[in-house]
Amino acid sequence: MTTNGTGTHGAIIEDTMPEEDRPLVELRNAGKSYGNIRALHGVSLTVQSGKVTCVLGDNGAGKSTLIKIISGLHQHTEGEFLVDGTPVRFTTPREALDKGIATVYQDLATVPLMPVWRNFFLGSEMTKGPWPVRRLDIEKMKKTADEELRNMGIVLDDLDQPIGTLSGGQRQSVAIARAVYFGARVLILDEPTAALGVKQSGVVLKYIAAARDRGLGVIFITHNPHHAYMVGDHFSVLRLGTMELSADRSEVSLEELTNHMAGGAELAALKHELAQVRGVDVEELPEAEDLQAPVAASSEGTS
Repeated sequence: MTTNGTGTHGAIIEDTMPEEDRPLVELRNAGKSYGNIRALHGVSLTVQSGKVTCVLGDNGAGKSTLIKIISGLHQHTEGEFLVDGTPVRFTTPREALDKGIATVYQDLATVPLMPVWRNFFLGSEMTKGPWPVRRLDIEKMKKTADEELRNMGIVLDDLDQPIGTLSGGQRQSVAIARAVYFGARVLILDEPTAALGVKQSGVVLKYIAAARDRGLGVIFITHNPHHAYMVGDHFSVLRLGTMELSADRSEVSLEELTNHMAGGAELAALKHELAQVRGVDVEELPEAEDLQAPVAASSEGTS
């Protein structure tokens, strides 16, 4: 039997996978309010095994709130949140992690001066020997970290080097491999390419695809439609806390996705006014009706 990786106690990831046709994670008209402030409203999202779900949106669109609900930091105040088809209401990130939902934030939660292998097991170190003289099993941790990184296609010459000496893309890749090893079935990536150049972004996108190929459900949070379109299977665009677009790859082109991300609908509505401003070229701006078809088609699938 082919294994997809092991968790903390050696559990095989694929053995804990739900049925293929059932989402790993699902939000149904979910929302979150902070007092009188409604940060998220009517958001429906599904995460399937072996698929990359891209969530796009500008600052203030609701991406961070969505992450916090799924990762257990905050509770939703409306709608439903289901894991493996069962309604849940997480109170801590540990509860989400116990269900196989892991989040890799932009800061990566690493200690720059510690070796790569130590960061790989940070907070979950392997030990050996009887209590009370148990000690770190350094040799086993190094061997395991090297094997798991190589399984993800990450080859490092020296695992003793401080993780801070790695490039941004390499550090992101180590964080992804760490989450996979510790039993993640759903991997949430918070803007992993935001501060990276073209080459390092390509490294991260490669390992996102590798995680998908190993059967994980990936939620890729980004504001870059080009990065999303390279690896995404489904695209959800948030605007002001609501879902503006939800479409499979076959239902939306990169140009349409970019227009939604860039506020193309608002620009189309203002096309007449912009045409009266000297020096503004409105010929290439999309018409409002050109942006409605993908939304209508996708809403039928999420209702």
